[in-house]
Amino acid sequence: MARSPCDLRLLLLAAAVAFIYIQVRLFATQSHYADRLAEAEKSENQCTSQLKSLIDQVSMQQEKIVALEEMKIRQDEERAQLKILIQDLEKRSVQKLLNKNVVPVAAVVIMACNRPDYLERTVESILKYQTSVASKFPLFISQDGTNGAVKKKALDYKQITYMQHVNLEPVRTERPGELTAYYKIAKHYKWALDELFIKHNFARVIILEDDMEIAPDFFDYFEAAAKLLDNDKTIMAVSSWNDNGQKQFVNDQKALYRSDFFPGLGWMLTKSTWLELSPKWPKAYWDDWMRLKEIHGNRQFIRPEICRTYNFGKHGSSLGQFFEQYLEPIKLNDVHIDWNSEDLSYLGEDKFSTKFGKEVASATPLHGSDAVLKAHNMAADVRIQYDDQEDFERIARQFGIFEEWKDGIPRTAYKGVVVFRYKSSPRRIFLVSPDSLRQLGV
Repeated sequence: MARSPCDLRLLLLAAAVAFIYIQVRLFATQSHYADRLAEAEKSENQCTSQLKSLIDQVSMQQEKIVALEEMKIRQDEERAQLKILIQDLEKRSVQKLLNKNVVPVAAVVIMACNRPDYLERTVESILKYQTSVASKFPLFISQDGTNGAVKKKALDYKQITYMQHVNLEPVRTERPGELTAYYKIAKHYKWALDELFIKHNFARVIILEDDMEIAPDFFDYFEAAAKLLDNDKTIMAVSSWNDNGQKQFVNDQKALYRSDFFPGLGWMLTKSTWLELSPKWPKAYWDDWMRLKEIHGNRQFIRPEICRTYNFGKHGSSLGQFFEQYLEPIKLNDVHIDWNSEDLSYLGEDKFSTKFGKEVASATPLHGSDAVLKAHNMAADVRIQYDDQEDFERIARQFGIFEEWKDGIPRTAYKGVVVFRYKSSPRRIFLVSPDSLRQLGV
């Protein structure tokens, strides 16, 4: 059946509407994608611009890095030249101090840091007695750090060689709450002793701190002691200090002792001993490390009965610990002893052990809990035995001497014996361990 003209018109109209709709949709889609393409092009342009900016920044940073590297190279070269200049000046300074006709007994180094007033007091005390023996005992100041007042004070003394240890690395303590000062001090000591023994090749060095005064016979004492150090390998070091050197516990200006306890505070050691110690030097607490049996082994230290140094340093890294009780009352020797004319052969290990053993054995033994009270009423030397560290501390506390032990050794002890005078008299008190007489061969 044939379609009517009306039906054809409707079909054409429908087709036209569909075509127009499709065209509108195509246009809308093209517009949408055109907009997205424009946005993409815009983003791409922004990225390109940012990338170019980053490339420019990287290029500028590279130029800065190159400039900094060149500056570092120049600074390293300048630093190396400055180091050579300082070493040359230091060498000339040392050569000026040394008399070619006199072999130095020992270099004397004052360890300083940030106390210019203390340093001045120490230096003035030393120069009173060092000037006449300067060629035998060339004097150095070693400063740790950059304190300007200390450096200026040190450089004011033309007869003294100045050394400076600067370490800008952060200090890392091994335990929380520790004072970093003890780590800095140990590092400074190692550096200074390496300089004097290895770089300047001194045979012996005397170490002082910037809060010490010295006795009139300080240099004579160490000159005589140098011979002991050279000839007796059972002596590790010689000290000018007695921990129990308070006025009430000393009497004899000439008395010297061997001790298993390192006294420190003004001491001398040899190059051979330092070459042994330097490679294993501790990070901190160097003095307590020196008191370990594994470090000093079977060697002892020489100490005087009356101190040849006086420590006035109430303010320092130890925060004035024990100052008023133990340091302030120390007696500094004020009598000049001609030590080079004294016979010190009795300090040899065998002779001293025999002599000291007889003195301990001949002292009147006192027993019982009231032994200290009995000692006050005796007119002769007395011997009191302690059972262990706790018992020693109890007895020491009653007399007022140092109670402290390190690695099983009481301060000043020799073979477990601690000796001191009774109320500044010639009378001696011997505190002995249960094994002391056997160790002394009695």
